[in-house]
Amino acid sequence: MLKVSNIETFYGQIQALKGISLNVEEGKIVTLLGANGAGKSTTMKTIVGLLKPKKGSVDFLGENVTGLRPDQLLRKGVALVPEGRAILSSMSVIENLDMGAYHRKGKNIERDIEEVMERFPILKERQSQLAGTLSGGQQQMLAIARALLSKPKLLLLDEPSMGLAPLIVADIFKIIREIKDAGTTVLLVEQNAKQALKIADYGYVMETGKIIIEGKASNLLEDPRIVEAYLGRKSTSTSA
Repeated sequence: MLKVSNIETFYGQIQALKGISLNVEEGKIVTLLGANGAGKSTTMKTIVGLLKPKKGSVDFLGENVTGLRPDQLLRKGVALVPEGRAILSSMSVIENLDMGAYHRKGKNIERDIEEVMERFPILKERQSQLAGTLSGGQQQMLAIARALLSKPKLLLLDEPSMGLAPLIVADIFKIIREIKDAGTTVLLVEQNAKQALKIADYGYVMETGKIIIEGKASNLLEDPRIVEAYLGRKSTSTSA
């Protein structure tokens, strides 16, 4: 579904991505792991057109979409829930949801909003409340729900568990799995490596703008390098 090939992205003279390549198969959850500053969010921003690469290409459903604007990619079925959620704080919950479907035409938007509020009951309960007064977890649910109303084929989630309490984090990961089970492909950037790998099908690990490890998520959960660096326990394996 998504193929990123040898992407090089810069901030001014500083090279943030140094030849990133990754694939996301349709119907899967793929996670992108790494420490702060590794280039994860830059990768997501490059995919959705917020940043333009100097080299490399982004292909979506077989079409070269490198350099397209975010709104153009949204119409093609690529939606991003950015780090920090970026909800419209001074607008109500229902107004935020309306904005998620702003580019769509047809008579099914009200029905789809009702369906997404059934998936996120707290949003239905608080639909008239200003979005900025919601808790962090509720804001994250709103950001995900708003993105889903664009009817994405591919949903990009950038640090959805950041700053949330453990019980809310568990809810967020449950929702991500449900989104995949309902037919939406997911590319997930996460610092919570253990939870991400538990729900993902495949994973990539970034370090200083490069992919250094990749593999099936179940294998990465047991990889000594991942265990020591990201899962908070020491590996018992030995190396020659």
